[in-house]
Amino acid sequence: MAGSRGTALVTGTSAGIGAVYARRLAALGYDLVLVARREERLKALAAELTAAHGIRAEVLRADLTVHADLLRVAARAAGEDLTLLINNAGVGGYGPFAQVEPAALEGLANLHMMAPMLATRAALPGMLARGKGAVINVASLLAFSGAMPPGPLPHRATYAGAKAFLVHFTRTLAGELRGTPVVAQVVCPGMTFTEFNGGYPGTMSPEDVVTASLVALERGETVCVPGLEAAEALTALEKAEAGLLRGATHALAERYRTA
Repeated sequence: MAGSRGTALVTGTSAGIGAVYARRLAALGYDLVLVARREERLKALAAELTAAHGIRAEVLRADLTVHADLLRVAARAAGEDLTLLINNAGVGGYGPFAQVEPAALEGLANLHMMAPMLATRAALPGMLARGKGAVINVASLLAFSGAMPPGPLPHRATYAGAKAFLVHFTRTLAGELRGTPVVAQVVCPGMTFTEFNGGYPGTMSPEDVVTASLVALERGETVCVPGLEAAEALTALEKAEAGLLRGATHALAERYRTA
C-alpha cells in the first residue's frame, strides 16, 4: 500500500545521505517529498522509487540558502500528510571567517539553521494534533570541535557553529516534546563518503549513517553518533553541561575577584 507510513519530507536528496534516506524510507512504505536544488536528479530518483515501491514521490526544487525557497519548503512541511521531517541539506562553507563573503555566511545560516528551524516549526503543530511524527536533523561531529584550532580540521567557525545550533536546538526541543507522541533526533556523523566530502580513509558510508539514524529513531535516542561504540561520551557531555550551569548564581566566582 502506497504511503502506508505517511509522508516523509527529506531535504538534500539529490545525493549522499539524503538520497539514502529517501531510498530507505520508500522501501519502508513512506510517500516522499524530495527537496534539493538539482531538479533533474530529483525527478530521476522520484521515478526510480515510485517504480520500485509503488509510493508517491513529489519533487520540490529549492535552494535553501535563499529565504523565499526555505519558506516554500516550510509551507510544504506543514502538510497534513507529513509524519517525518528530515532536515539533511548542507554544504561546508569552509574558510577563515574574516575572509568569507557576508552573502555566503547568510546563505549558510539559512541552509543550516533557518531552514531546519522553520520547517520544524511548520511541521510540529500538525504532528502533535495528529498524534504522530518525528523530526530528524542532520548535524555533524564538528559541532563538538570548538576547542580544536584549524589544522588538520578546516576553518569552520560558521559551519561548526551552525551544526552546534542544530545539536542544541534538537536536544532542547526533544525535552519539550517529552510525553508527546512526537520525537526529535539529531544525527552527528563524522567524515562521510559523499559528493560533499569525497572519499578519505576512515570515512563512513552514507548507508551506515542512515542505518544508525533509523535504528536510533526506533530506540528513542535523541542524539545519534553513528560511529560511537558506547554512549558514555554523551553521558559525560550531559554532566559537563550540568556543571557549567552551576555558574548560574548571583555571586561572582572567586577566580574573578582578584586582578
